[in-house]
Amino acid sequence: MQAWSLRLYLHESNRHAGQPTWEWLLEQARTLGIAGGSAFRAIAAFGRHGVLSEQHFFELAGQSTIVVEFVLDAEQSAQLLALIEAERIALFYLRHAVDCGTTG
Repeated sequence: MQAWSLRLYLHESNRHAGQPTWEWLLEQARTLGIAGGSAFRAIAAFGRHGVLSEQHFFELAGQSTIVVEFVLDAEQSAQLLALIEAERIALFYLRHAVDCGTTG
């Protein structure tokens, strides 16, 4: 099956509408009828500013990178990105065509 992978990158401390942005994104995707999504915490990352953030036992909360990922169709991808833009949420994303399916 042809689909799109949409990966959104943000900081754990980012908030929107009174909740963590990653949680808001998952809720909005569910409202749009997207079949599923996942949020992942990176153990280490750096971005355009070159600052390396690593997760350690004593690290201050909120500094980790979160990746929110969806596999969806082209229309759903456009809808979710339009919603993010309308809400004026600044984040980096990757979107690319993927082949997907199930086994068994």
